[in-house]
Amino acid sequence: MLEKNTLVKVKNRDNGRVGYTIPDLGNLRRMFAPNETKEVTFEELQKLHYINGGDYIIKNCLLIENEEVVKALFEGETVEPEYFYTEEDVKDLLLNGSLDAFLDCLDFAPAGVIDLIKDLAVKLEINDIQKRNAIFKKTGFNVNSAIDFNHETAEVDESSPKRRVAVEHESAAAPTRRVTENKYKVVSK
Repeated sequence: MLEKNTLVKVKNRDNGRVGYTIPDLGNLRRMFAPNETKEVTFEELQKLHYINGGDYIIKNCLLIENEEVVKALFEGETVEPEYFYTEEDVKDLLLNGSLDAFLDCLDFAPAGVIDLIKDLAVKLEINDIQKRNAIFKKTGFNVNSAIDFNHETAEVDESSPKRRVAVEHESAAAPTRRVTENKYKVVSK
């Protein structure tokens, strides 16, 4: 049996910030930066699970790194193996996994894992056209276009002229007033 003060590692697997407020814990406000891991209590996760939108946050945006806690929170629900996928697992799946395992992941993974798949597919420039097409069919995200865009913007950055010798610029003096405004009249200097 889990104690309510049991500490649990929780990671934000979403590309953006994830936050929540729990009124039952004195309006506890928690913010996670992308890929940030924090230790929170089991009680906090239980209370988050029951507030409006908390269930979605736990299932799709956060990764609870304790299977026992996940099973306790989602008692009676099937927790798919893809819930526990880390960045390394997704990299391995993209580069070495079978197409069937990849399609299962796209069908059963939470939203945070799907976002990670899209991000890593572009960063790793996966060669598997079937996986690229599967991502497009499932999410509407075109990996080919994103990779092409990254190449085009890199070429623009490289073609911009860059100085080879530092140039000293005279610093501009701070502006001074030419007219002082008085309540009754304007006085020129």
